[in-house]
Amino acid sequence: MPGTLILDIGSGTQDVFYHQPGLRLENCPKFVLPTPARAVAARLRALSEASRHVWLHGRNMGGGFGGALREHLKRGLKAAATRNAAHSLGDDLTRIEGMGVLLTEECPPDHAPLLLTDFDPDFWHRLLDAAGLPWPERIAAAAQDHGFHPGGPGSNRRGRFRLWERLLLESDGRPVALIFDVPPPEMTRLADLQASMGGGPVADTGAAAVLGALFDDGLRALSEERGVLVVNVGNGHTVAFLVHQDRILGVYEHHTGMIEAPVLWDHLERFRAGVLDSAEVFDTGGHGCLRLDPPRSAGDFTPTFVLGPRRDLLTSFGVSFPAPGGDMMLAGCFGLLHGLRLRGFED
Repeated sequence: MPGTLILDIGSGTQDVFYHQPGLRLENCPKFVLPTPARAVAARLRALSEASRHVWLHGRNMGGGFGGALREHLKRGLKAAATRNAAHSLGDDLTRIEGMGVLLTEECPPDHAPLLLTDFDPDFWHRLLDAAGLPWPERIAAAAQDHGFHPGGPGSNRRGRFRLWERLLLESDGRPVALIFDVPPPEMTRLADLQASMGGGPVADTGAAAVLGALFDDGLRALSEERGVLVVNVGNGHTVAFLVHQDRILGVYEHHTGMIEAPVLWDHLERFRAGVLDSAEVFDTGGHGCLRLDPPRSAGDFTPTFVLGPRRDLLTSFGVSFPAPGGDMMLAGCFGLLHGLRLRGFED
């Protein structure tokens, strides 16, 4: 029976849940696969080993193949890209050209074309066919989108956090409002992802994570009574949310690889207390933090729930590790499912 294919595309893995109405969650197909950017990096390294020049084309996608491209250029091999594909590597195309990448909409002679996309319909047709699964009725997906913010150093990090601020204020902190039928114009990666899917709801991975936490009945019930801190420690980014009564009352974001566990915990303690300065987060390589004025019923946000593939960083700090839907790795997928149910799309 056709259902909904739900993807949460991170920097290390893409976590996938095929929800089929009428089946128990435990019986629905699940996949944890390498993220598309890792597959691009592997193909790029293979072309480098074969001494082939490359032409990147397709869509704006996750840029986790940037290291493989730099290795390729260091070998003295050539690289070219369409303008849209080049945005996978950054907002400032002048900087991309400065790396040695030729911007061209046509494949230069002797260059091997390499398709960029976060969602490849051909791949998913092959995989679902091999698994004996029908093409889904609907596709929903989450990916981390910094947004398009060209400018000087740090503009991308500042721009992403300004986007968080605007979205939370406009939605009154309702996480379901962060699932988009039409992404905000700055979120060019989500727009390209949606186009490659052929349409369907999209969201940032941060919104999917907090909705995933609220998929857990016990956690959701506790967050109704008092405020909780939900932390998603991803392979690339750590995002934390202050949650109470189905509202996000604060957001914190940093880069997982740039902050050690004791410093991260200190940030989180001060974030929930409302005494962490956003500038301090930015100056240490993160994006920032924002805390709205919570109602008295929120308390001090002491209960802390940690998700994500790098959640072990906070093992020693007295936190809880929920498993929404019985599978922590699919928390973002269950978050999108929870959001779709709130919108009346799923049974």
